[in-house]
Amino acid sequence: MKDLERFLQKKVVLDTRSSWLYIGVVEEVTENSVVLSQVDVHDTSDSRTSKELYTLESRATGIKSNRDRVFVNLDYIVSFSLLEDVKHF
Repeated sequence: MKDLERFLQKKVVLDTRSSWLYIGVVEEVTENSVVLSQVDVHDTSDSRTSKELYTLESRATGIKSNRDRVFVNLDYIVSFSLLEDVKHF
């Protein structure tokens, strides 16, 4: 949990165990979840765009917020990175 606190007030990408992707600003890290604001919650199964391409697009164009605030369970997250660390490939 302490490791994640260094991301407070930064734009991040949360990859999950499912087709869901979360891109937003870290507001809080609790014992069980990460709280994001200005969040783009995106289900990649609803589009032909992969998580990687969607993340690259979001880095280039900015976060397309469709939620004010979201709690994401830590057990559901498989990777956590700064949006600015996403590299073009």
